[in-house]
Order: sequence, then C-alpha cells, then structure tokens
Amino acid sequence: MAKQVVTTVCFVLFHCIISYWAFMSSCSIHSSTKIIIPDIARYFGTKGRYEEVNAYLIDDILAINNSLVTLPSSKCSEIHLTVIIRHGTRYPTIKNIQKMREFHDLVVREATGNLNCLSEIKSQWKMWYTDDMDGRLVDQGREDHRHLAQRLIKWFPSLLTEENVRQGRVKLITSSKHRCVNSTIAFREGLMKGLRSEAKLELAVNDALMRYFDQCERFVKEVENNKSALEEVKRFHEGPEMKRVMEKMADRLEVPYASITDDSVEAGFFLCAYEFAIQKLNSPWCQLFDEVDAQVMEYAGDLKQYWKRSYGHEINSKSSCILFHDLFHRLDQVVAEITKNSDAIVSEAVTVQVGHAETLLPLLTLLDLFKDDIPLSSTNFATQHNRIFRSGNIVPYAANLLVVLYKCPEGIRMGVRLNEKSLTLPGLTDPVPMYEDVKTRYSTLLKGCDQETVCKINS
Repeated sequence: MAKQVVTTVCFVLFHCIISYWAFMSSCSIHSSTKIIIPDIARYFGTKGRYEEVNAYLIDDILAINNSLVTLPSSKCSEIHLTVIIRHGTRYPTIKNIQKMREFHDLVVREATGNLNCLSEIKSQWKMWYTDDMDGRLVDQGREDHRHLAQRLIKWFPSLLTEENVRQGRVKLITSSKHRCVNSTIAFREGLMKGLRSEAKLELAVNDALMRYFDQCERFVKEVENNKSALEEVKRFHEGPEMKRVMEKMADRLEVPYASITDDSVEAGFFLCAYEFAIQKLNSPWCQLFDEVDAQVMEYAGDLKQYWKRSYGHEINSKSSCILFHDLFHRLDQVVAEITKNSDAIVSEAVTVQVGHAETLLPLLTLLDLFKDDIPLSSTNFATQHNRIFRSGNIVPYAANLLVVLYKCPEGIRMGVRLNEKSLTLPGLTDPVPMYEDVKTRYSTLLKGCDQETVCKINS
C-alpha cells in the first residue's frame, strides 16, 4: 500500500513538473539559455533584428557568408570601402512608449480572455519602459555595431588595417543623435578589438550628411509636417485588414471592440518586437498576434516607410542628393588617385557613416533599388505578399550599405552590398560593373540632383 502511494505521488509530481516546464516554455519572460525566436519575428519591419536578415549569424555572430557575395576576378584588389550604417538596436521613442503604456494598462485593467500567458502579462510583466529612454541605444545595439565592425575586418582585411587607422585613412562620421554617436563609438571599439589596436580614431558629427532630411525644407513641409502625405497609411489603418486585426485582438482579450484601436494593436506589436530585439525574449505579448495579423502589421509599417521615406513622394529620395554626391565625390577622388599612380595608397581607404533608417532608405530609393512594379497602396495588401519593398529586409537595426572599389587590370570596378549581400544595380547586368558604367547609369543624378534646388520650396 505504501509503495502504491509513493508511486502515485511520484506520478503526480512528474506530471506537475512536465506541466510547469510546458508553461514556462510558452511564457518566455523567464530566463533561458536558448533564445526562442517569435514565430512572427520576420514581420517586425524597422524594429527587426539584423539576424532575421542573415540567419546564419544566430549560430555565429562573427561569421561571414561568401556565398552571398559576388566578387570580381581574383586579379582585382580592393582599394576603397564606404559603409553607410543605421544605428543599432534602440529603445522605443517617447511616442511609442506612451502607446505601449496605455495598451498595457488596458490589458491589465480590462482583459479577461483565456489566452496563454495573459495571466502572466497581468501579474508578472512590468511596464519597464520609461520616457527617458526615448530612442536611446541599448546594450544590444552596441553589440550590433561591435560585431559588424569585426565582420567587416574579415570581409575587407586589406582595407581595415591598423596601418590605415594609424595613418588617418579610416574616417568615422555620425549623426548627432545619441543612438548614432554611441553606435559609432561601439563600431570603433569592435574595430580596435578586431585589429588589436590602440590607435586613436576620432569621429566627426555631420548632420548635413547623416540627417539631411531635417534640413530639406521642401521635404519637411510637403511630407514630414503634412498629414495628407500619408493619406494611404491612414486609409489602411481604417481599412478592412486592420479592422480585422483589431477585432481579433478584442476577441482574444474579451474586451469591447471599441476599446481596441489601431494604436492598441500597433502598441502590442511593438511590445513583442522590442522585448525580442532588446532582451531576446519571446514575450507573451507576441501571443496576441497570429501570422496573418503580423503580415498586416508589417504592411502597415512598410506603407508608412514607402510614403514617408521612399517611392511615395519624389522629394523623399531627392532629399538624399547631398549624401549621393558625397559618396560619388569620394569615389571619384579615389579613382583619380589610382589613375594618377596605379601603385598609390589612397588617402581615404575606408569611410564609415552612421545614421538612421531615414538616412539609408531615401538613398536606396534614389538608386532605384527595391522598387516594385505596382506602388504600395492602402487597397492592394492582398496582392503585395511577394513585394520587394520590405523594410525589415532593407533597414533592420544596423542595416548597412557597402560600396567597394576594386582595382582590376581592365580598370576600376564597383561592388555594392546591402546587409552583407551583393546587389546588382538596376539597369546594369554585371554585379561588379566598371565604375564608369555606374556613373553613366546615374549620370542624370550626377549632373543634377542639387540639394539646394530640390529642397527649395516652390513659391
């Protein structure tokens, strides 16, 4: 009899342990040695991790994948690299923190649904985001840039050298925003660690280049401060797809439909995204969304980027003329030095420029990259599942545009990579074309695209 009691107790205890383990696995507020990636992580857009773009980095953050890069002939050698990088992982802005706080309060106060982990959100999850965080770089954001610097040393060992650093042939330029300055400092730390160098490398703040959008008067008036410029975004938020996400959210939480707004679902989606990007947690907030919901939320974010920073309005891309000309002026100088003396050591081997998603996206648009045949609109979500324009693939945290010049027997060639993957420029068939062919392709912009003219408000 005693043996039977012991057996029964052990059986019950075993099942309690299994049940507790299953509960803990489904609610990842608790610490775990293995990072569980949310099923919807690939839909986080500009709030997404760099690792979702390059999954091989999950296993080895310092790995490089040569299969993703097209190189010119082995007779060619690298002579210059320009890197334009988005800052690393950051905290939410005050505006989003306030939305997140309001949604959290609503869930705690009113939600009564039977969702897994809802009780955990209500009793254990604390609203730890505070207004003073306001877009500041997080520790993970510093790691993003340290690791990128160390990978770039592997990609370009002949350019990112201690000698080039010591001789002043490596330049660091940043936006004045704290998240960019701190990202640049972290990049420098990764570079110095990778080179095992103690050389001094100063950074320069240049908002005219890295925050050109703030200084383009026409963009500020016609897009940034003009609500009608984002009319398509507003219509989508009021449309059937977003309405369905809101209704499903209300059903899950068992709250009145009127309690859930487009800001509510956006706040919940951001909570899931930020918890994962910042703390590597598969948060219980993620369980409020299924894959269809996440696709709708991703499209809402892409639509905003499209109309505010990309192909939606011509001034979006034209506002980056100053950065475009800065890049080609530098490349021309390198080419001139090599043309004058083929054995010359170029005066600027590497230029690193750190800015924002808003810095990169208009420039990529100006170069005609990631352009869909049919523009993104409020009514074509259903037909845009295979769209090229996906902000999470283009400008996740630490997104980077790499422009490389190669000295080859036949002349100077140019390679372009986005997020460490080769790109073929539109209108050109060679993935590493002759530099002169690139200039011919963009000759209209090189001859025009004057910043002062395009940003001037027409009377």
